[in-house]
Amino acid sequence: MVTRETYLTPQAQTRLEEELDHLRRNKRPEVADRIQRSKEVGGTLDNAEYDDAKNDQSFNEGRIQELERKLNHAILIPDHTESSGVVQLGSRVVVQNEQKAFQEYTIVGVDDADPPTGKISHESPVGKALLHKKANSKVEIGTPRGKMTLRIVEVS
Repeated sequence: MVTRETYLTPQAQTRLEEELDHLRRNKRPEVADRIQRSKEVGGTLDNAEYDDAKNDQSFNEGRIQELERKLNHAILIPDHTESSGVVQLGSRVVVQNEQKAFQEYTIVGVDDADPPTGKISHESPVGKALLHKKANSKVEIGTPRGKMTLRIVEVS
């Protein structure tokens, strides 16, 4: 399996670490207890409660592995990067669309993305198009509604 780097802000790293801790300390013992109780009540054959608990265990262990992988390969995005004038992870970017409306985005990793608040992933179509561009550049983005052109007004 190819290991992929995960770009995280310090806030996302903390959030993922807290989730991992919860899954290990709380969820794992809770699911193990459910498995044990369901085995005692009805065995393991044709026992829906047992099957459900085993499915929860599988999901929980998979999520633990996913979080461990992300955290082990995390590259931190500083909260405030020094502006080089070029869009990069952590940059705040002001763009103007074709209707002359302004929008502000912060380029973040996948786990930090929250489009309604202006945090877009570097892997999103808009994020990809903006990366490595300078102020006053125009970028063209393919969307389901057709092509969209944005002009980068400011990079900080």
